[in-house]
Amino acid sequence: MKNRIYLDYAATTPVAPEVLEAMLPYFSESWGNASAVYATGREARRAVEDARRQVAEAIGAQPQEICFTSGGSEADNQAIYGTAYALKEKGKHIITTAIEHHAVLNPCLKLQKEGFEITLIQPNREGRIEPEDVRRAIRKDTILISVMTANNEIGTLQPVSEIGSISKEKGIVFHTDAVQAVGTVPVDVNGTGCDLLSLSAHKFYGPKGIGVLYIRQGTRLMPLIAGGEQERGLRAGTENVPAIVGLGRAILIAVKDRAENEEKMKRMRDRLVEGILNDVPGTALNGCAEDRLPNNCSFRFDGIDGEALLLRLDLAGIAASAGSACTAGSREISHVLKAIGLTEKEAKSSLRLTTGIHTTEEEADETVRTVGAIVRDLRNLFPGV
Repeated sequence: MKNRIYLDYAATTPVAPEVLEAMLPYFSESWGNASAVYATGREARRAVEDARRQVAEAIGAQPQEICFTSGGSEADNQAIYGTAYALKEKGKHIITTAIEHHAVLNPCLKLQKEGFEITLIQPNREGRIEPEDVRRAIRKDTILISVMTANNEIGTLQPVSEIGSISKEKGIVFHTDAVQAVGTVPVDVNGTGCDLLSLSAHKFYGPKGIGVLYIRQGTRLMPLIAGGEQERGLRAGTENVPAIVGLGRAILIAVKDRAENEEKMKRMRDRLVEGILNDVPGTALNGCAEDRLPNNCSFRFDGIDGEALLLRLDLAGIAASAGSACTAGSREISHVLKAIGLTEKEAKSSLRLTTGIHTTEEEADETVRTVGAIVRDLRNLFPGV
């Protein structure tokens, strides 16, 4: 049986061996509660604070600005709800975009039912948000702007530095969901000018179930989880020491190897893009051709049902996605593809392939051949779909 080809690194990545090795002692030998004052607890606390420093250094922050969460979704929720509830006396207007992850959009919808007003900025055809559209949407009662660094479905990179400058000029809190970006492209909270930033370890070869919300000093937030005083009172609950250690080691490796890994992932991405666009007529790329994540390629195929294509690829031993892993199984078309102007038929014909540090040229070439063969077969079987 041939090896399976994994091309859904945007959904999750395997835990790196060095990361697992760093985590293991904190399940057995150094298993103490990091909030305890005795030696076993202090050992765990040192590990947590070491990881906090590693994360801070990786994104240009201060250690005290790092708050550990259960992942990217909690970090996004904390940013949106926490800011809204902390600043509601100042205003109830929030600006975000139509292509955000549901971990941002769903909290905004809930807040809307509570009397907040939400402005959704629409992207252009390539999925880019124009900074001047954000500027025009600002009102006197705007308290938060949230724009993702990179889109998880189509890979388009956003002009977050320009948007951050506008937010700073207007004195408005700026949050960016950088879950797809950290570990893949350079991310610096000062260059971005953000006040809040979300990241998740399992996107850069760390463990699942652990993430971070960066909170710039002086930014007001209402905690989501009540209980103890962990994370300086911002996030109650006994610290997940093994996962925190894994996150720290993973981000350390990601930063050290980023340039080399970025170049490799981009080569494999471009090999897929060139191969599929050249080999399969009636195919187009979703998102921006240039300003996109180095590992992301999203296609649409004329006359193809994307779900059928995915199932056939799986049978052929290739793991891919129609878009976000978080919406797999949904009967609704992707809100991202709809926002960039695709018809329902075009959106349902889409396929996302995302490369990783383990992707090989042989895997890319095999995928091109397999996609081409399946698309041709499906068009013959179901002409006019």
